[in-house]
Amino acid sequence: MLYDLNDPNVSQLFIGGQWTPASDGATFDVTDPATGELIVAVASGSEDDARRAVDVAEAARAEWAATAPRARAEILRRAFELMNEHREELATLIVRESGKAWSDAQGEVTYAAEFFRWFAEEAVRATGHVQTAPNGDKRILTVLQPVGVAVLITPWNFPAAMATRKIGPALAAGCPVVLKPASDTPLTALALGLLLQDAGVPDGVVSVLPSRRSGAVAEAMLTHPATRKLSFTGSTEVGRTLLELAARNVVNCSMELGGNAPFIVFGDADIDAAVEGAMVAKMRNGGESCIAANRFIVEASVAAEFSQNLATAMADLRVGPGLDRQSQVGPMINERAADDIAGMVSASLTHGAKVLTGGERPSGPGAYYPPTVIADLRPDDPILELEIFGPVAPVVSFDGEEEAVALANATPFGLAAYVYTGDLARALRVSERIDAGMVGVNRGFISDPAAPFGGVKQSGLGREGGHEGLLEFLEAKYIAVDW
Repeated sequence: MLYDLNDPNVSQLFIGGQWTPASDGATFDVTDPATGELIVAVASGSEDDARRAVDVAEAARAEWAATAPRARAEILRRAFELMNEHREELATLIVRESGKAWSDAQGEVTYAAEFFRWFAEEAVRATGHVQTAPNGDKRILTVLQPVGVAVLITPWNFPAAMATRKIGPALAAGCPVVLKPASDTPLTALALGLLLQDAGVPDGVVSVLPSRRSGAVAEAMLTHPATRKLSFTGSTEVGRTLLELAARNVVNCSMELGGNAPFIVFGDADIDAAVEGAMVAKMRNGGESCIAANRFIVEASVAAEFSQNLATAMADLRVGPGLDRQSQVGPMINERAADDIAGMVSASLTHGAKVLTGGERPSGPGAYYPPTVIADLRPDDPILELEIFGPVAPVVSFDGEEEAVALANATPFGLAAYVYTGDLARALRVSERIDAGMVGVNRGFISDPAAPFGGVKQSGLGREGGHEGLLEFLEAKYIAVDW
């Protein structure tokens, strides 16, 4: 077994390759969203613990940066293999602390492991270049070097994948890391720390610091003089605060922030395919995804057909605890999240929207909200301005391409978008006009470790995945040469 919850050590902080309690002995409870029951109490890191974790990473920095790229690659490759060997165990851990359906948890482990494999391959591709200066009498030598100690702050919705998407490129580039996981889901991150140690990561190169005191801990790390990189995934509101903190020491920042993804369906689209894609884009992880389709913008000529077919498909989903492997939709992350979703839907109904399926929280234990489709929305309905982060699909109709693009861009966010049409030229034309970092054309699933993931506007800075993800942890150094 990789990570035994019955072992009291593994619910502590993981710093410098050692399990250690919080400096002041503080802990917090991790609960199961499906039942509300306690899983385990985990050490809650303090500001002193945060500074010590950065100190440990800084002490390991030079040796890790000097480690041969091939050696770093082999460690990441071994981490990929270990994740697959422990697939069932990791998926069970994800289900228990995040509540997601078993199939989603299995999919996440596969996806998360691929970041280790991809960046094992990218570790040997941090190439610089040599060129002749324009005047012809000098040489410009450019090398890529690790940026330094990286603080990684990850969300609860993909506790494995959001960690590996950051750890993979950081280690490949030669950067030691301190991972601060979401306090709702620290267990998967702690398991990954242990797994990376088993894969051969030297002590001090990866530390995992759970804490319920997120703001204070983040500030302690970002104002530490050794911290040179922040990679954060989470809300735009928190991202703004972290950017302000990072500005004090001019820390290099990558930000994957909130989304409000439009899902545009034109009248010439294959409606069955569009519904199938919508189910993937909306219901992956129960809608608790930053790239989840959030606004269904459907041409008026097919809006009723699409809405009804989507409602039928949503109503057929089985809701229940993730450890019941027949369940397709698990609970939301906590009661507050489920209540917030219920409030959004209720407000939309007061503005004249109509529920086609779902719309009411079930009785009984667990933070559940049913798959829901609401139709007949006005373009100014408040729910279209919000990141729902749950299994709710609001449908608004449009007439003509110009209106579709205008509705899609009527948001301060620009992470992902989806376009369904039978006209390839229009698909590409609309994709270029939509303010988003990623667009799926006749596809509901766009995530790929080999592709650059990120947004524009208030959805973030920088990219994760692809070769671009490696570059986020490297800095170019120019060496002037005359030979």
